Amino acid sequence: MVATETETFETIRFTADVVTMTPDGRVLLIERDWPPYEGAWALPGGHVDIGESSRLAAARELAEETGVRVDPGHLRQLGVWDQPGRDPRGRYVTVAYLAVVPADTTIVAGDDARTARWWPSTDLPPHLAFDHADILTAALTEVSV
Repeated sequence: MVATETETFETIRFTADVVTMTPDGRVLLIERDWPPYEGAWALPGGHVDIGESSRLAAARELAEETGVRVDPGHLRQLGVWDQPGRDPRGRYVTVAYLAVVPADTTIVAGDDARTARWWPSTDLPPHLAFDHADILTAALTEVSV
Protein backbone atom coordinates (compact mmCIF):
# COMPACT_ATOMS: atom_id res chain seq x y z
CA MET A 1 0.00 0.00 0.00
CA VAL A 2 1.35 3.42 -0.95
CA ALA A 3 0.61 6.40 1.27
CA THR A 4 -0.94 9.26 -0.65
CA GLU A 5 -0.79 11.81 2.17
CA THR A 6 2.31 13.25 3.80
CA GLU A 7 2.67 12.20 7.41
CA THR A 8 3.61 14.80 9.97
CA PHE A 9 5.19 13.90 13.27
CA GLU A 10 5.59 16.10 16.30
CA THR A 11 8.93 16.18 18.10
CA ILE A 12 8.35 14.97 21.64
CA ARG A 13 10.89 15.27 24.42
CA PHE A 14 10.93 12.78 27.30
CA THR A 15 11.51 13.85 30.90
CA ALA A 16 11.22 12.50 34.43
CA ASP A 17 10.22 14.40 37.58
CA VAL A 18 10.38 13.43 41.25
CA VAL A 19 8.09 14.36 44.11
CA THR A 20 10.37 13.87 47.11
CA MET A 21 8.66 13.82 50.50
CA THR A 22 9.52 13.19 54.11
CA PRO A 23 7.29 11.11 56.42
CA ASP A 24 6.29 14.34 58.22
CA GLY A 25 4.83 15.76 54.98
CA ARG A 26 7.53 18.08 53.65
CA VAL A 27 8.10 18.34 49.90
CA LEU A 28 11.42 19.07 48.19
CA LEU A 29 11.34 21.80 45.53
CA ILE A 30 14.06 23.53 43.56
CA GLU A 31 14.19 27.13 42.42
CA ARG A 32 14.94 27.01 38.70
CA ASP A 33 18.12 28.71 37.57
CA TRP A 34 17.30 28.72 33.83
CA PRO A 35 14.41 29.62 31.52
CA PRO A 36 11.71 28.68 31.16
CA TYR A 37 10.35 29.62 34.55
CA GLU A 38 13.68 30.95 35.81
CA GLY A 39 13.28 31.75 39.52
CA ALA A 40 10.12 29.65 39.86
CA TRP A 41 9.79 26.67 42.17
CA ALA A 42 9.59 23.25 40.55
CA LEU A 43 10.02 19.56 41.16
CA PRO A 44 13.49 18.14 40.56
CA GLY A 45 13.64 16.51 37.17
CA GLY A 46 14.86 16.72 33.62
CA HIS A 47 15.52 15.01 30.33
CA VAL A 48 15.85 11.27 29.98
CA ASP A 49 19.23 10.54 28.40
CA ILE A 50 19.75 8.22 25.44
CA GLY A 51 19.60 4.60 26.61
CA GLU A 52 18.26 5.58 30.04
CA SER A 53 14.91 4.65 31.56
CA SER A 54 12.71 7.34 33.07
CA ARG A 55 13.19 5.75 36.51
CA LEU A 56 16.99 5.99 36.26
CA ALA A 57 16.70 9.54 34.91
CA ALA A 58 14.49 10.53 37.85
CA ALA A 59 17.02 9.24 40.39
CA ARG A 60 19.92 10.88 38.49
CA GLU A 61 18.17 14.25 38.17
CA LEU A 62 17.18 14.23 41.86
CA ALA A 63 20.83 13.65 42.82
CA GLU A 64 22.17 16.26 40.36
CA GLU A 65 19.74 18.99 41.39
CA THR A 66 19.44 18.38 45.15
CA GLY A 67 22.19 16.01 46.28
CA VAL A 68 19.53 13.51 47.41
CA ARG A 69 20.38 9.98 46.34
CA VAL A 70 17.71 7.30 46.16
CA ASP A 71 17.71 3.77 44.86
CA PRO A 72 15.80 3.94 41.55
CA GLY A 73 13.98 0.76 42.57
CA HIS A 74 12.44 2.63 45.50
CA LEU A 75 10.80 5.26 43.28
CA ARG A 76 7.05 4.78 42.92
CA GLN A 77 5.57 5.82 39.57
CA LEU A 78 2.80 8.39 39.95
CA GLY A 79 1.80 8.69 36.32
CA VAL A 80 2.45 10.29 32.96
CA TRP A 81 1.83 13.96 32.20
CA ASP A 82 1.56 14.62 28.49
CA GLN A 83 -0.84 17.52 28.05
CA PRO A 84 0.13 19.61 24.99
CA GLY A 85 1.34 23.03 26.09
CA ARG A 86 2.66 21.89 29.49
CA ASP A 87 6.08 23.29 28.55
CA PRO A 88 6.62 26.51 26.56
CA ARG A 89 9.67 24.99 24.79
CA GLY A 90 7.57 22.46 22.91
CA ARG A 91 5.97 19.08 23.44
CA TYR A 92 7.23 17.37 26.58
CA VAL A 93 6.03 14.14 28.15
CA THR A 94 7.09 13.37 31.71
CA VAL A 95 6.86 10.35 33.95
CA ALA A 96 6.57 11.45 37.57
CA TYR A 97 7.81 9.41 40.52
CA LEU A 98 7.42 9.58 44.29
CA ALA A 99 10.36 9.19 46.67
CA VAL A 100 9.95 9.12 50.45
CA VAL A 101 13.17 9.98 52.30
CA PRO A 102 14.06 10.41 55.99
CA ALA A 103 13.05 13.70 57.61
CA ASP A 104 16.68 14.65 58.26
CA THR A 105 17.76 14.26 54.61
CA THR A 106 20.29 16.96 53.70
CA ILE A 107 19.86 18.84 50.43
CA VAL A 108 22.42 20.74 48.36
CA ALA A 109 21.31 22.65 45.26
CA GLY A 110 23.22 21.81 42.10
CA ASP A 111 22.99 21.58 38.31
CA ASP A 112 19.83 23.46 37.16
CA ALA A 113 18.77 24.45 40.68
CA ARG A 114 19.47 27.93 42.04
CA THR A 115 18.46 26.64 45.46
CA ALA A 116 16.61 23.69 46.97
CA ARG A 117 14.26 23.80 49.90
CA TRP A 118 11.91 21.64 51.96
CA TRP A 119 8.34 23.01 51.97
CA PRO A 120 5.46 21.93 54.22
CA SER A 121 2.94 20.19 51.95
CA THR A 122 0.28 22.44 53.49
CA ASP A 123 2.16 25.64 52.59
CA LEU A 124 3.58 25.23 49.09
CA PRO A 125 4.49 28.18 46.84
CA PRO A 126 1.37 29.57 45.10
CA HIS A 127 2.70 29.18 41.55
CA LEU A 128 4.85 26.27 40.47
CA ALA A 129 6.62 25.87 37.12
CA PHE A 130 5.06 23.83 34.33
CA ASP A 131 2.21 21.60 35.57
CA HIS A 132 4.05 20.63 38.73
CA ALA A 133 1.12 21.70 40.91
CA ASP A 134 -0.94 18.97 39.20
CA ILE A 135 1.80 16.39 39.77
CA LEU A 136 2.07 17.40 43.43
CA THR A 137 -1.69 17.12 43.87
CA ALA A 138 -1.57 13.58 42.51
CA ALA A 139 1.31 12.69 44.85
CA LEU A 140 -0.36 14.18 47.91
CA THR A 141 -3.55 12.28 47.08
CA GLU A 142 -1.49 9.10 46.72
CA VAL A 143 0.12 9.45 50.15
CA SER A 144 -2.92 11.05 51.81
CA VAL A 145 -1.06 13.96 53.39
